[in-house]
Amino acid sequence: LLAALRDDARASITELALIVGVSRTTVRSRLDGLVREGRIRRFTIETDLEDEDAVRAITMVELQGRMSREVIRKLRAIPEVAAVHSTSGAWDLVVELRARSLAGFDRALRELREIQGVSNSETSLLLARAPD
Repeated sequence: LLAALRDDARASITELALIVGVSRTTVRSRLDGLVREGRIRRFTIETDLEDEDAVRAITMVELQGRMSREVIRKLRAIPEVAAVHSTSGAWDLVVELRARSLAGFDRALRELREIQGVSNSETSLLLARAPD
């Protein structure tokens, strides 16, 4: 649901229900819960994600067993998760994190690491863009 709202914060309840694959009542209930929990603070989008003050990172995630769908679903519920990619090699997932502050980043990373099914992770903060 949060991923769908990131893509289009102006989507209607009906559109969100179609995207997420649940009923309109379920979308409304989940939205109300996310607002109550403070996960959604405002119904607006601030598009300058490349802001110099933003904390950005790439987190490599190792999964335990066959829990990838559930882990991905929980990752997408974390507002600071900008993207989740499956990958081949030593790590199972690559997660792009974007936060407005170090405190927000720390909270998101802690939440990511506490997801059942995440057995290991390695995070690299993105500092400055390499020159062309």
